[in-house]
Amino acid sequence: MKLVPLLAALVLAGCASVPAIEPGSLPAAPAAFKEIDSRFTAAQPAEAQARGEWWKPFGDPVLDDLVERAGRANNSVQVAAARLARARALARSVDAERAPQASASAGAVRLAEPLAGGSAATLASAGASVSYEVDLFGRLARASEAATLDAQASEALLQSTRLLVQADVAQAYLTLRALDDERAIVSDTVAAYRGTLDLTERRNRAGDVAELEVARARAELASTEAEAAALSRQRAVVEHALAVLVGEVASGFSFDVANARTSLPVVPAGVPSTVLARRPDVSAAMHGLKAAQARVGVAQAAWLPSLSLTASGGYASSEVSDLFKWSVRTWGIGALFSLPLFDGGRREAGVQAARADFDGALAAYRDQVLVAFKDVEDELSALRWLAEQSQAQARALDAAQRASALSGSRYRNGLVSQLELLDAQREELRLRRQVAQVRGAQFQATVGLIRALGGGWDA
Repeated sequence: MKLVPLLAALVLAGCASVPAIEPGSLPAAPAAFKEIDSRFTAAQPAEAQARGEWWKPFGDPVLDDLVERAGRANNSVQVAAARLARARALARSVDAERAPQASASAGAVRLAEPLAGGSAATLASAGASVSYEVDLFGRLARASEAATLDAQASEALLQSTRLLVQADVAQAYLTLRALDDERAIVSDTVAAYRGTLDLTERRNRAGDVAELEVARARAELASTEAEAAALSRQRAVVEHALAVLVGEVASGFSFDVANARTSLPVVPAGVPSTVLARRPDVSAAMHGLKAAQARVGVAQAAWLPSLSLTASGGYASSEVSDLFKWSVRTWGIGALFSLPLFDGGRREAGVQAARADFDGALAAYRDQVLVAFKDVEDELSALRWLAEQSQAQARALDAAQRASALSGSRYRNGLVSQLELLDAQREELRLRRQVAQVRGAQFQATVGLIRALGGGWDA
C-alpha cells in the first residue's frame, strides 16, 4: 500500500495538460494593410487552397513556358517532394504502432542437457505471436497526431518551395526583360554617339572644330560601349541562374525575348486579408507548433502506466518429423502492466525538452506571421512609390529628350559647343535607363507581392 501515494502522484503528473496556445501569445492582426484599405478577418491555414496560375495575368507565353518547365524539372521542388514522401511514410510508421503486431518464427537449436548425462539433442520449433499495446492514456494517439502534423508541415513547405521557384523564375525572366530594354537603349545611344563622332570628325577635317572635340566624342562613345558590355555580362549571369531554376544545363540554355510582350498586372484597391492564410510558410509554422504541442503530451504520457497484451502459439519437438503434431503444441497468453518508478530523471528531461521545443515553435510561428505582414507591406509600399517615381521620371525624360533634340540642332548649326550636346545626350540616356529600371522594378515588386500573399490576391 505504500506505493499507492506514489502511483497517484505519478498519474497526476503524467495527466498534466499539454501547454495551450494562448491567443494573446500570437501577433495581433492589424485592422488593415497600411498601404491599402483591406479589413482583416479570422482565417484558418489554407495552404492547400488553389492559387491558380498567378503568372498568367502577365500575358507572356515565354514566362508561362518557363514556369511550367521549372515545375517539372526544378531540383528544389523535387527535394521538397521527397521530404514530403518521407514525412508521410514516417507518419504511417508511427500510426502503425497503434495496431496489433503479429510475427511468425521457426528455428532449430542443438544443445546438451546436463540432466541427460550431457547427451546432445535437437529442439525444433515453429510458431506465431501477437502483441498489442493498449493506449490507456493516449500516448500513441498523440505520437501519431504529431507525425501527421509533421507531414502536413512538409506538404506546406513543398507548396512554399513551388511558390518560391515560380516567383524566382518570374523575377529572373523579368530581370532579363529589363536588361534587354536597357541594352536596347544603350545600343541606340551608341549609334547616336557614332553619328555625333562622324559629324565631329568631318567638322574637324573642315577646320570648324578642334581635335579636342573629336577626342571627347570618342571617349563618350567608348564609355557607352563599355556600359553595353557590362549589361551583357549581367544578362548572361541572370540567364545562367534561370537555367538552374528550370533544371537545365546553363551551357546549352539561351533564348531571345526581344519580341516578347509582358503586361503589368494591376493590384486591386482592396486585397482580401484571408489570402495571407494561403502563405505556405505560415501554415508550415502553425503545423509545426501543433506537432510540438502534441509531443509535450507524448513526453508527459511516458510517466503513466502501460499495458501490453501478448499471445503466442506453436509447436516444439526434439524430432523434426513430430514438429507439427498436436501433442507437441505450445501456447501462451500474457499481460504486462508496467509503471515507471525511477529513471534518473530521463522522463522529466524528455518533458522539459518537449516544452522547450514547443516554446521555440511558438516563437518561430510568431516570427513567421510578423514577416508575412512585413513582406506584404514592403511590396505594397514599393508599388505605390514606384508608380509615383515612374510618373515623375516620365516628365523628366520628356524634357530631356526635348533638350537633347534642341542641343543637336544647335550643335549642327554651330550655335553651341560639343560639351553642351554631350551633356544633353548623357542626361537623356540616364533618364531613359532609369525609366526602364523603374519599369523593371514595378514588375519585380508585383511578383514579390504575389509571393508575399501566398500566390496572388484573388480570394
